[in-house]
Amino acid sequence: MSLLAIDSDTLDIRPWEDERTVQGGFDPRSAYVERFWLALIGPSTTWLLRRIAAGLDASPGGFPMPLAETARSLGLGDRAGKHSAFVRTLSRMVVFDVARPAGPACLEVLRRLPPLSRRQLGHLSAELQRDHEAWMTSQGQLTPGESSRRRSRQLALSLLELGEDPEEVERQLMRWRYHPAIANESVAWAFQRHRQALEAASGFAQARTGSLTEAAVEPTAAGSR
Repeated sequence: MSLLAIDSDTLDIRPWEDERTVQGGFDPRSAYVERFWLALIGPSTTWLLRRIAAGLDASPGGFPMPLAETARSLGLGDRAGKHSAFVRTLSRMVVFDVARPAGPACLEVLRRLPPLSRRQLGHLSAELQRDHEAWMTSQGQLTPGESSRRRSRQLALSLLELGEDPEEVERQLMRWRYHPAIANESVAWAFQRHRQALEAASGFAQARTGSLTEAAVEPTAAGSR
């Protein structure tokens, strides 16, 4: 793998509007990217793409990314050295065509990732290839509106599970250009699912505590007879 040559302490990040994702694509924080792209590019590159996506949400025109600080925040140590883990992570984005150099200290990065190509799918396990085929088949049966609503719901649920409050989740969905009505409905759906999951977990914990208490009491009761 050819490594990037970076002589600056800061990398200028800019959005790459590529024809592959003009009509769609997947947010780096989506379930598709976590399930399929991650298996191809690795966790550190996936997390970096997510970090950059958040930065481009806040600054759509681009932003300066401090390399050493970003490397440490991803658990990749210091960025020093052309063969460092962080430089390899940056280079992997270019190798897999989700970013491209745009100057000595500038990198253009896709805001949305395209579906995996046939060649890329060939690097996945047989199980993941079957899962991908099933996923694409199920998506092909959805209308564009239904597909957008499903992605919006999954993103809302992920944000709630990360601890975001519902109002902020709704604002974030609209920043990602989801229609306000879809954003509102998605948050309501995700909040209900999230609450049900918490209630189920709480009920399981209570039942387990009760069974452990009964188990501790039974020997004492038997010994007193």
